Amino acid sequence: MKHFLVKTIANAAALAVAIWLLKDITLTGENTGRKILTLILVALIFGLVNFIVKPVVKLLSFPLFILTLGLITLVVNALMLLLTSWLAGKADLAFHVGGFWTALLGGVIISIVAWAMHVVLPDED
Repeated sequence: MKHFLVKTIANAAALAVAIWLLKDITLTGENTGRKILTLILVALIFGLVNFIVKPVVKLLSFPLFILTLGLITLVVNALMLLLTSWLAGKADLAFHVGGFWTALLGGVIISIVAWAMHVVLPDED
């Protein structure tokens, strides 16, 4: 349970940094409380997408991982962010990613910040 909480906090922080740095990744709401709730819900969706969909995509694209020496990971991360944006829209959450190139850069930012958050946050099970 603690691992899940740490992962969600790290995802929320990483998404917040990407929203702050990139103008085409937006999170809107009436007030700060609503924005925080939306951010946490989007972080949960992002975590589920990365837990359920990403391993399947990585398995199916394994030859491309070998061919590109792992650079296809950037594209997979961008697609997971776009899928999260689409699912958030279906769930009536005010989170939107404005295109593939924004998602690609956002995926890089989210990966770096999430890694840093995992280094800082305690995670003993």
